[in-house]
Amino acid sequence: MASLENKVVWITGASSGIGEGIVKNLAAQNVKLILSSRRAEALEEVKAACPNQDDVRILTLDLAQPDTLETKAKEALAFFGRVDVVIHSGGISQRSFALETDIEVHRRLMEVNYFSTIILTKALLPSMIQNGFGHIVAISSLVGKFGSPYRSGYSASKHALHGYYDSLRAETWKQGIKVTIATPGFIKTNVSVNALTEHGEKLNSMDQGQENGMSAEECGRQIVRAIIKEKEEVRIGGKETMGILVKRFLPGVFSKMIRKMNVR
Repeated sequence: MASLENKVVWITGASSGIGEGIVKNLAAQNVKLILSSRRAEALEEVKAACPNQDDVRILTLDLAQPDTLETKAKEALAFFGRVDVVIHSGGISQRSFALETDIEVHRRLMEVNYFSTIILTKALLPSMIQNGFGHIVAISSLVGKFGSPYRSGYSASKHALHGYYDSLRAETWKQGIKVTIATPGFIKTNVSVNALTEHGEKLNSMDQGQENGMSAEECGRQIVRAIIKEKEEVRIGGKETMGILVKRFLPGVFSKMIRKMNVR
C-alpha cells in the first residue's frame, strides 16, 4: 500500500494514548476515520482536533462487553459502506504478581485485549474479503514477545494476539488481507495508571519506563508508517526493544536480565 488516501480506517482505543497518537497521524493522510472507545466526550475532543471533521465518525463501544461487538462492527461498516483498515488499539494492562492475581483479572485482560479484537476482526473479515482488500493492525507490546514480572496476565493476552494474527495472515494473504502487529515498548501514556492490580483495582501511578518513554504521537507516526509499508511486525520504542533480540539469541542472559529489571 503506497498510500492510505481515501481509505476507511477504524481505530479502537482512539480517545487517548497510542490510539489518539495514531489518529493524529492519520488525520493528515486524507482518510475517513471511525473513532471508538468507551468515552464519547473524549472522542469528540479527538475528532475536534482533526482537520476534516466531515470524514470522521464516532462509535462508542466497550471491549469488555463481547455480546455488543458484532453489532458495533455492523455500525462501523454502515458509516462509509466499508472498513479498509482496522487498528485494534484499545486494551488494558496489569501490575501484580501472578501468585496474587485473581483469576477474574486474568479473564478481564483476555476479554479486553484478546477476545474483543478477534470478535471485531471476524465480523469485518467477510466484507474485507469480498472487497479484495483489508488491513488488520493489532497493537501488541514488547511483553507480547517475552514475559516480565508484574505483567503475567497482560503478557499472556498479548502473546495470544501474535499467535492468532500470525495464523490469520498465513490463511488470508491470497484474499488480499494484510496483517500488521505493532510491539511498542515504553510509550508515555496512562497504560500503567489504568493497569489492573491483583484484585482488579487501578494502579493509579505511572511506571518510570512510561514516564520517560516515547511520545504517543511519535509511536502513532511509526505505526502509520508501518501500515503504509505493509510491514508484518514492527518494534517501536527505545533501547528496551533490544530485549526481543536478546531473548531470541541469548535466552539465558535475558532471563537473568529480566529478573533484575525495575518493572514497576
